[in-house]
Amino acid sequence: MDFDETQASAPSGTDLAAAARLQLSFEQAPVGLLCLDPDGRIVRVNERVCQLLELDEAALLGRHYRQCLADGDDAQITAGQAQLLAEPGRPQRHEVRLLGHGGRPHWVQLTRYAIVDGAGRPSSQVWWVSDIAQRRQLKNMLQLSNRALAACSNGVLITDASDPGHPIMYANPAFCGMTGYTLAEVMGRNCRFLQNGESEQAGVAALRAALRRNQPAHVVLRNFRKDGTAFWNELLVSPVPDEDGRIGHYVGILNDVTALKEKEERLAFQASHDELTGLPNRALFQQRLREAMARAAAQGGAVALLCLGIDNLALVNESLGHAAGDALLAAIAARLRPCIGEHDTVARLGDNEFLAVLGRVGGSADVAPRCRAIFAALAPAFALEQQQLHAHASIGVALYPQDGGDSATLTRYADLALSRARADGGGQCQFFSAEMNQRTLERIGMEAALRLAIAGDELQLLYQPLADLQTGDLCSLEALVRWQHPQQGLLSANRFIPVAEEAGLTAALGLWVLRRACRDLRAWRDAERPAVPVAINISPRQFHDPGLADSVAAALAEHGLAAGALTLEITEAALLRDGAAASVCLERLRALGVGLTLDDFGTGSSSLSNLKRFPFDAVKIDSAFIRDVASDSGDAALSKTIISMAHNLGIKVVAEGVETEAQCDFLRRNMCDQIQGYLFAPPLPCAELDVLLREPRRLPAHLLRIQRQKRSLLLVDDEQNIVAALKRLLRRDDYQIYTANSGQEGLDLLAQHAVDVIVSDQRMPGMIGADFLRKAKQLYPETIRIMLSGYTELQSVTDAVNEGAIYKFLTKPWEDELLRGHIAEAFRMKEIADDNERLNLEVRTANHELASTNRRMEELLKQKQQQIHRDEISLSIARELLQHLPLPVIGMDDGGMIAFINGAAAALFHGGGALLGNEASCVLPELFPADGAAPHDGAGHNSHLHQADIGGLRYAVMVYPMGESSASRGSLITLSRCEVAP
Repeated sequence: MDFDETQASAPSGTDLAAAARLQLSFEQAPVGLLCLDPDGRIVRVNERVCQLLELDEAALLGRHYRQCLADGDDAQITAGQAQLLAEPGRPQRHEVRLLGHGGRPHWVQLTRYAIVDGAGRPSSQVWWVSDIAQRRQLKNMLQLSNRALAACSNGVLITDASDPGHPIMYANPAFCGMTGYTLAEVMGRNCRFLQNGESEQAGVAALRAALRRNQPAHVVLRNFRKDGTAFWNELLVSPVPDEDGRIGHYVGILNDVTALKEKEERLAFQASHDELTGLPNRALFQQRLREAMARAAAQGGAVALLCLGIDNLALVNESLGHAAGDALLAAIAARLRPCIGEHDTVARLGDNEFLAVLGRVGGSADVAPRCRAIFAALAPAFALEQQQLHAHASIGVALYPQDGGDSATLTRYADLALSRARADGGGQCQFFSAEMNQRTLERIGMEAALRLAIAGDELQLLYQPLADLQTGDLCSLEALVRWQHPQQGLLSANRFIPVAEEAGLTAALGLWVLRRACRDLRAWRDAERPAVPVAINISPRQFHDPGLADSVAAALAEHGLAAGALTLEITEAALLRDGAAASVCLERLRALGVGLTLDDFGTGSSSLSNLKRFPFDAVKIDSAFIRDVASDSGDAALSKTIISMAHNLGIKVVAEGVETEAQCDFLRRNMCDQIQGYLFAPPLPCAELDVLLREPRRLPAHLLRIQRQKRSLLLVDDEQNIVAALKRLLRRDDYQIYTANSGQEGLDLLAQHAVDVIVSDQRMPGMIGADFLRKAKQLYPETIRIMLSGYTELQSVTDAVNEGAIYKFLTKPWEDELLRGHIAEAFRMKEIADDNERLNLEVRTANHELASTNRRMEELLKQKQQQIHRDEISLSIARELLQHLPLPVIGMDDGGMIAFINGAAAALFHGGGALLGNEASCVLPELFPADGAAPHDGAGHNSHLHQADIGGLRYAVMVYPMGESSASRGSLITLSRCEVAP
């Protein structure tokens, strides 16, 4: 619209005024105006466009329209451009997005047309721009509202308020789905057809009243679907005013609440009954218990409260599932109902407990038969899941008024009695006693005090030394936690560990023991005491803590200790819960380097496979098997088996609870490695242990595993003069002589001392010689046994000889030299047997050490194989990375042969023939300096940088020697393009 200043004649005043008016009209137009040349470039804009786009005029002038349109919108403009210019004056309309300040799009309605010059040629375009952002937003909102109504899960309908019949004008798909009617079937109808004649509902009357007052309504109606089925719906009706405030429509929102109404009915029952069993629940039960107690108080009677627990319900849930457990509870409830009188109540209390109120009892004598009747009712098997199941029940009983005066106390006391019944093995009835309450209160108090003790560092560690049976030296310590209770004094672990387990304190307690043991170890190392490892006990709950290995590593690092300074003792119970998880945990601990010991082996559910499956260094034989190992053949056989089996697997054996030399002697003779017990040392506090570490204690020589002892002889005769005569005769032969006057005394001596040869009389009071020697052979088969008697009862002596209980039978009176000769011969046989045994022990020791070495080698081999596997993966990744690296890379071995060449290098030297396996200096001489100098960067590093011409291009050649931070060998050559200096 600019005036052409090149016109031949100057415009007249009238023309100038018209042009000025035209210019003002352009600038002040209420819509945006743009003038574009025929090519589509902006030559003029008005202020309205600049305001809309938040741009000044200079930013728009000269821009092509495509630069001002959002992606995708320029296509429709471009498509009509030719027609626009061909048909001047004919407008085109579009809705497009113009790009404003910062590239922000603005929705506009664009009307454009072309203008021709005097010759009829298109000279420009005019664009009228109207802001339609608000209109478009309203349109989008309307579309969104329609989609929302259609997608709404609630039924929505709109009725015409101007029509007295309130016909339906709109219904969404959810309404149709809820009622079963199609949209065509409901349009124009009044909603009352849904009541199917039940128009007298209270909700209908409330709805009509609200409509008459043009007010909202909220009602619940019983309606009927098209197929005749009834359903409950919650209806919210709101009036919709028009622009003048008059109510023109009503909108109703329907929500199907059939399930809710049914649930309300169920809740009404569940408010007072257990849904699974149909029995009264706790609330109703407590009400009836209080009523029964009130009647008893008024009539002078008693009330019995029974708490019945199903002891094996958890097992049923775990093995057959909770559905089977629920079915079992329902079946139990059905059997309990006939056991309860019409004036009594039985209820379900919790997962596996029932409560019963017996309202008319005279005392405990009346309750016991009722409990027996309940046990009898539950005794037959229950047929569930095609299996025969038995319910194992226990009952706790509390009586009103003698045990408690209110329902809460009586319920608590009955539950305590149930706990005692279960603790005593279950399957029984237990009446409450005051002692139960006292014990519970003490336990609660102990738990609270234990929490304070752990937090306040009031616990202490005692250390019990272990002795090596091969050297006799102290070889290890076991940390034993104790609690200095403010009222009860020093408590051993078995007094408070169960409390800690029930209270969930084992993790905190275990961490305290770990840190304290590491602190004491550090103190001994700083004091230059012998480096003796310490073992700590790990509870099953602590063992299954995923953070155990990290806690151990952190404690060792905090105190600057090597992993070998610590051994963790783990019971078999910890391994049974989850074998796979246990294996992972042990492998992590093994990777740390700490020692691992299987504790209390032989107790509980022992599995020999645990020794082979898990990486234990040692196994501990429980003290229960050691107590009578010298006198009980069963304990002796089990101990021998454990020792032999462990040694064959390369695992050391530790015996706990060794208190006598007889026990130690048995263990040393059967190749046990270490002992722990009061024979060597009791648990000691740190101060006393420090003295022992400064002045090392050793086992006596005669208790070591491989030894030579003085020859010992046991004389057993009830006549003192014969014993004295034999001692005088044999004293010259330098024997260690023990004497006994009966078979039992002889057995007692054998339990206390190692004996080589036994000489026994036959006829003795209490136990004849043949029986004594039989027992000695059974318990101490390595002894040589001789009978010396003037009484010959052939049958018993012959049987003993045939059984091997008697080596020789000599008669009284004896010839001195002949008797000395027989005894000397017996000692020679014993010495031969001892030499064989020593040799056997030495061989077994060597075999054990070999087995231990093999076990360690297997673990090392496994670790190496894992490392090789990881290295192979890393190597494959590195090779693939180098292969795809755009930088040419060549790898050489120690001899300068090409061992690797990546894709970029192969492409660079594609004309050089085969490269792999050839000497690099021969096939790629351009990579090496002309002077042949050894690669060296002058800074002490074995590397070299120089430049080379390859294929007419200049490259920087860098040689990296490998192996400085890894086990790799050879060199790596990289090439990179470099600029040629002018």
